[in-house]
Amino acid sequence: MAALAKVVARQRAEMDRLRDQAAMSAVLERAKGALMALTGCTPDAADEELQQRAKAGNRTLLEECWITLGGLVPPLHHAAPQSEPAVPEPVISGSENAPGPGVPVTRGTPDAKATDGTGDAFAALGRLGEALVRVGTAQDLARCLLDHLAPEVGVDAVMIFQRMPTGELELVGHAGIEDTLAAQWRQVPPLTGIAALDALRAREPRWLENPDSDRERYLLIGDPPERWRSRAWLPVPTGDTAEVCIGLLRRRDGPFTPPVRQLLRAVTRLCAGRLRAFGAPEEYAADGAAQAVFDVLPGAAMLLAPLTAPTGEVEDYRIDAATGDAVDIIGRTGRELVGHRILECFPGIAGEELWHGCLRTLTTGEPFEGPPFAHQQVDAGTAELSTYAVRAARLGGGLLLAWIRQDSSDRQEQRLADVQRLGNLGWATWNLVTHEVDWSSQVFDILDRDPARGPVHLTDLPGLALPEDVPVLARSVRELMRGRRQFDVPFRIRAADGVRHLRAVAEAVPALDGTPVEVHGFVQDLTAQRSAELALVESEQEILTQHGVLRAERTLAARLQHALLPLPTRPVQLAGLRVEVAYLPAQSGIHVGGDWFSAIELPDGDALFVVGDVAGHGIDAVATMAQLRFTAKGMVITGSSLTGALARLNTLLLHSRDSHATATMVLARYNPRERRLVWAQAGHPPPLLLRDGEVRYLGRPGGMLIGASSSPVYHEAECRMEPGDRLMLYTDGLVERPAEGIDLGLARLAEAVLAHHTDEAGSLSPLLAALLEDERRDDVCVVDIRVPAEPE
Repeated sequence: MAALAKVVARQRAEMDRLRDQAAMSAVLERAKGALMALTGCTPDAADEELQQRAKAGNRTLLEECWITLGGLVPPLHHAAPQSEPAVPEPVISGSENAPGPGVPVTRGTPDAKATDGTGDAFAALGRLGEALVRVGTAQDLARCLLDHLAPEVGVDAVMIFQRMPTGELELVGHAGIEDTLAAQWRQVPPLTGIAALDALRAREPRWLENPDSDRERYLLIGDPPERWRSRAWLPVPTGDTAEVCIGLLRRRDGPFTPPVRQLLRAVTRLCAGRLRAFGAPEEYAADGAAQAVFDVLPGAAMLLAPLTAPTGEVEDYRIDAATGDAVDIIGRTGRELVGHRILECFPGIAGEELWHGCLRTLTTGEPFEGPPFAHQQVDAGTAELSTYAVRAARLGGGLLLAWIRQDSSDRQEQRLADVQRLGNLGWATWNLVTHEVDWSSQVFDILDRDPARGPVHLTDLPGLALPEDVPVLARSVRELMRGRRQFDVPFRIRAADGVRHLRAVAEAVPALDGTPVEVHGFVQDLTAQRSAELALVESEQEILTQHGVLRAERTLAARLQHALLPLPTRPVQLAGLRVEVAYLPAQSGIHVGGDWFSAIELPDGDALFVVGDVAGHGIDAVATMAQLRFTAKGMVITGSSLTGALARLNTLLLHSRDSHATATMVLARYNPRERRLVWAQAGHPPPLLLRDGEVRYLGRPGGMLIGASSSPVYHEAECRMEPGDRLMLYTDGLVERPAEGIDLGLARLAEAVLAHHTDEAGSLSPLLAALLEDERRDDVCVVDIRVPAEPE
């Protein structure tokens, strides 16, 4: 904040320097204009004359300008005082066909009188200079130029463009043209073919005197452009640059003659000083009477005057008066603050609550008081932390802003109020001798009691509680009044918003003989905490109940699964194949899954292998699994094809009790005589085949999961088995992992089978232990089929 204040102070000093410079420039230009108006000399000659007078009189240039402006009567072209040199005749230089330097040109010479009706050119220039003293804006300047140049030069319209920092032109003043045309040319982009922009870039006038040829080079202003037959665009010199261009438009044909061009150049030089003076800030004049009042006021206070933007919104405040105790962030006090802006002295309040509060006070007239804040100040070399509150009140058209320091008692009272509000408690005092009762306002709110009814005596306090809590509270009050020092009792009351859970804590103050004479205590509202505790207890009870239900369901589902899906303890022989089965339940969760298998020998000597997975968990999944498992075996045993069995199972699942159940399945039938395996699948991962040390997955025939469509299509595939082959059917729990694609799981299974392959019985368990190192989130069911190398 201190660094920001230093930056603001430096900027303020620079603004003051520029303001003084602009004010001096304005006085100088007015003095030159007055001298030109009275003598008819050129701007350069007027400047030289003022310089000579100041040197001769041993005065500063600014003092000489004020003397010149103060001695306008009698006119300066009359007899000059002996202490000052006579004013020479004007000299024109720096223009076309002008005489050489130092050659005088009088008003009556042919060079000064134009042959095109311009009249006495320099007399017109003098009148213009006198009129420019009263010009305050670019729009006023355009009207002034039109008024003075129309009779002398035949000018019909004036346009003043200013070049912006982005390079575009902005029309800042105009006269003699319609508002519609002015709006069309308000903003001109920095394009080629703009005469005004070309004149600024070259810092030379552009004389457009032939519309036919000028149209080929420039974009002419006008609708139609031929309404002005000749135009002049003259840049206004300001030092080494030119940012303003004056356009003079005429309806007459013909060129601008040399005297006219000479006059117009002089006009632009005369306007340069006037343009520089536009926008110069006026000196602020403090109200001495208001400041005299504030000098004797105690405390820190300021009188603020609102400063509005062009939109009418308040953008800042000016300090018109300040007390001696008022101090800004860089240490300025009292009268040193007068004339400065509030955001310059306290930049941190922009957009804060104090800023918006002042705006409301200024608009509505209602006083504003901000919240207390702490401020550390150094008094006699000792740092002291004090609490203040800011108040604002409307005074006339301004604001009275005051900083009110709160004393220790105010702070203690405020702290006590904050504690009661934040803790939702209130204090109470019962005088047992005088029977006086004193409650804080918070006690009335807690007990939902109208303050107009007053507080109740200590013995009547139990009457406010619910009937169930009256005995305990009444007994505690009686024991306290008999000499016990303290009680802490919870009780309930019935309020407008329902039952409230309260806590009363009190202690007795005894006399010298030990008799209680006064009781001090407080009442606290614990409704929110008690409600949360009750909700937590109910939630815990619900969780325990639900947990018990789920454990019972899991136990029942597991028993059903074990009863419906018995696991062989050793490898079995089916149709000349060695078959090993593994089922691993999920380690996470409390639900039992719906994975299952079947491995049976059919009446014709073939072997049937089934692996399936029902979506979901729990008793419903186990029931669906049993239904599909036994139905599939029955259909194949009775002669149904594999695809026909899948289609009938799909219909069965669609018309089952749970119409949303789905399942995946692989059905495989092995013919030992031909060593031919025919299989079909319904949305299930493909079987894995290990042959001659190479692993591959069988290409899946078409088939979608069971229970997903009313008209699915299933196909069969065939695989010739060879001695030594190993075929694995499995559920997706073996290859799927969270946030991982199925392809990675299939590749991991293939690598594990190659790494842990052995022809010995019981090799499936080590393979699964190595493959399933992490926690299993789903059941895993595997059927491992071996074709012996030698007939068994």
